Amino acid sequence: MNFLGLWARGMTSRPGRRAMDSIAITAPTDASRTGTGSVQYQLRQYAESTLGKSSLHEAVLLPEGESLDEWVACHIVDFYNHINMLFMSISHHCTDETCPKMCAGESYSYLWRDGVNYREPTNLPANQYVKLLMKWIDSQLDDTRLFPVDLGHPFPPNFRADVASQILRRMLRVYAHLYWHHYPQICQVGLATMLNTSFTHFTLFVTKYKMVSDTELQVVKDVIKILA
Repeated sequence: MNFLGLWARGMTSRPGRRAMDSIAITAPTDASRTGTGSVQYQLRQYAESTLGKSSLHEAVLLPEGESLDEWVACHIVDFYNHINMLFMSISHHCTDETCPKMCAGESYSYLWRDGVNYREPTNLPANQYVKLLMKWIDSQLDDTRLFPVDLGHPFPPNFRADVASQILRRMLRVYAHLYWHHYPQICQVGLATMLNTSFTHFTLFVTKYKMVSDTELQVVKDVIKILA
């Protein structure tokens, strides 16, 4: 399947972000985290203004004087929103029959485990895997012990090493599934530019702050090379 050639022809500039309902649950909208006076809002405005006037390489740089934990949290929320929109746009093509397992090509398969309802790694259809993943991420974002919303409340000591990095590793699997199995459908709905830009932003961010290992990124190494 020559998916790389197909999507490489569609790369242009980044489209504007749109708010859409999720196939799972939308990101928290608590005013203390997303209101115009919040640190998260200000960081997001900084990131989006940087995207518009320069490059994605600049967009991942931590603003001077800001918390790296808050910067990581801000990006997690944005990537969460992007993935929700992208997957929802092709979800009717990702069925139990077309995608009976969560995978990226023939060499990479992903099992679901959340330690609660799925205590052991379990093979699931891709659409069910993604829905469970997005609900799991949403529950993490809602947990103020992991993602504090009040000024003066620190992030947990293991936030970047464990909490954020696990979320971002699992997000990578959705990007990989979209590229390997649904890129033609992404093109058909006019979201190829958004996917390519969002994914480039994602890879630059996780490599800059060492949130995802090179081994994990191997599944999309060819995509990264073409988008570089």
